[in-house]
Amino acid sequence: GADFFDVAKFNADYAYTVDGGPLGELEYENFNAASAKLTIRGRNVHPGTAKNIMINSMLIAMEFNSLLPLAERPEYTEHYEGFIHLTDIRGDVEETELHYIIRDHSKELFAQKKQVIQEAVNFLNIKYGPDTVELQLTDSYYNMKEKIEPVFGIVELAKKAMEEAEVTPKIAPIRGGTDGARLSFMGLPCPNLFTGGHNFHGRFEYIPIDS
Repeated sequence: GADFFDVAKFNADYAYTVDGGPLGELEYENFNAASAKLTIRGRNVHPGTAKNIMINSMLIAMEFNSLLPLAERPEYTEHYEGFIHLTDIRGDVEETELHYIIRDHSKELFAQKKQVIQEAVNFLNIKYGPDTVELQLTDSYYNMKEKIEPVFGIVELAKKAMEEAEVTPKIAPIRGGTDGARLSFMGLPCPNLFTGGHNFHGRFEYIPIDS
């Protein structure tokens, strides 16, 4: 969506997205984000004559996932801790496809996580043969902090407005991203404001009446 936003036509020095969570949230930091698609190619033959011939792509997929840091999964992280998250897996003996998202607030740790994935791919291609595992790694968006800090007055302005409305500002890093992150890198610095909702993108999502 943000890719098609006409920043020049909008003609503003800064803006705000309203895409946050609980009452009072004010955010100007978000994850650096990338996606990884892995295609693992096996060799399917009749299991009765499979000895030293069959290569089960699903088992290689399981092995690949076991090479990633256990503690860097979403369910074990919080605050500024990033993660590598398996979002989808499907396949059979012949071919298996895995999809991951990679997230971290730190540029350096973001790069390290992508390197971990690349090294796991390299290891399996040495073990099972070239082109057994194909990796497509794509950056999605970056931490808008570097674009907001030079114009930090726009964060202070939002903070003051909240206080005048008797809302307590709660500044914290976004454990996700917003269109404002993309817009900030397109020349429109764009911090994020609360919506009042909770538990987004799941079946437990709700918004209190008081918000």
